[in-house]
Amino acid sequence: MGDEDDVFDVIVMGAGPVGLTAARRAARGGLSVALVEERLAGGECQFYACVPSKALLRPVELAAEVSRMPGLELRGPIDTAAVLARRDETVFDFDDAVLVRLAENYPATLIRGRARLAGPLRVETATRDGGRRSLRARHAVVVATGSDPAVPDVPGLREARPWSNREATSVRQVPERLVVIGGGPVACEMSQALHALGARETTMLVHGDRLLSRMEPFTGELLADSLRKSGIDLRFRRLAQRVERPEPGGPVTVHTDDGQRIEADEILVGIGRDVAVRDIGLETVGLQPHGPIKVDRSMRATGVPGGWLYAVGDVNGRSLLTHMGKYQARVCGDVIAARAKGLPDNRPSMRDIVDPASSPQIIFTDPQIWMVGCTEARARAEGYPVRVVEYDLGAIEGAYLQAEGYTGRAKIVVDEERRVLLGVTFAGPAVVDHLQTATLAVTAQVPLDQLWHVVPAFPTVSEIWVALLEEYGL
Repeated sequence: MGDEDDVFDVIVMGAGPVGLTAARRAARGGLSVALVEERLAGGECQFYACVPSKALLRPVELAAEVSRMPGLELRGPIDTAAVLARRDETVFDFDDAVLVRLAENYPATLIRGRARLAGPLRVETATRDGGRRSLRARHAVVVATGSDPAVPDVPGLREARPWSNREATSVRQVPERLVVIGGGPVACEMSQALHALGARETTMLVHGDRLLSRMEPFTGELLADSLRKSGIDLRFRRLAQRVERPEPGGPVTVHTDDGQRIEADEILVGIGRDVAVRDIGLETVGLQPHGPIKVDRSMRATGVPGGWLYAVGDVNGRSLLTHMGKYQARVCGDVIAARAKGLPDNRPSMRDIVDPASSPQIIFTDPQIWMVGCTEARARAEGYPVRVVEYDLGAIEGAYLQAEGYTGRAKIVVDEERRVLLGVTFAGPAVVDHLQTATLAVTAQVPLDQLWHVVPAFPTVSEIWVALLEEYGL
């Protein structure tokens, strides 16, 4: 046992947005909390993913909006230096002092270092000064270590030191020639942002035959059209076979499976993420030292005697989205506080009831794309009695007023037996504001006959809901 100062009610491994949320909820419940973070408090999302990527994409979106509105004119190219300066502001110039103060106000104790489980209710921390600090939890340890960018096993790729989302979002000098591997959210968002900010020759190598393969097909089609029109070279059903970079920081050559060579200044990999469980001591508590940590709906790790270990966010593999991780963390922190005090832990808010595959997700490109619930393909595969309705967003009067030549599409997937929405997908300029309506309808299983009486304002794009329901037959 360490010194009394090193004993806390709860220890949270990882101080990203998910870990911070779990700590805040546990502290709100009256528990003492230690947060252990190796890098920046605030984590990947705050400094290298969600926040800075949107700061880079927003000017691109606004420039596109201006180009669709008669009477306005973008005078010259986007000011890249100004955009990067604004990016720096949104991430506090890569200084986490604001987040540290936030954690201290919970209150929680932030410990700088790498955390590793060391048996039941114990965490060993390798501190930045080379020392070690032993921590013990009275009630719970929460693993919130997130995920790391995945890198495919391509000869020469790792040696070429490819960019991930971290380098792309923290860029100081935009490369003139860029190769992007992948066709998912990170690859699409960063290709569009960096191309608009100066990567004049941007080539995307997409393994499959469309972008955003986990979403409705029309989303990838609309986005591909937009990327091509901006000058991005999209190559489908193409793989990087070999990568060469003779000099560190020098030009990179990508050899593709069709015998082509692509010369570039940088290569960006955006093919997904791996849960960050490597060398965090899972084997010391009886768990396999790889793969997601399996949890129940209270976020308690299954298969750990004593029920003291919890895992929230990417690390449990349920849904690799920050907002879903924060949702799980709210559940987790409240459950831990209730169990520590011997209070009921079965309130509805203390269980994760959201189907991970049905959580809302957004692609902040131009056009914006979002979905909540399931796609038509998934609904049919799961045996639902499905009916779908699609509608041209550009046919809505509010859309025409928003932009000349507005192009977009909306789709609903209906469970015909219960007459509720299983999934909703929108793609088009500025459609993200309609996501919460769909999320509420899908999550709360609002009957279509009730949704019909939710009256949208005129003249706005929100009238798409009337159009969809009328097309359905109401």
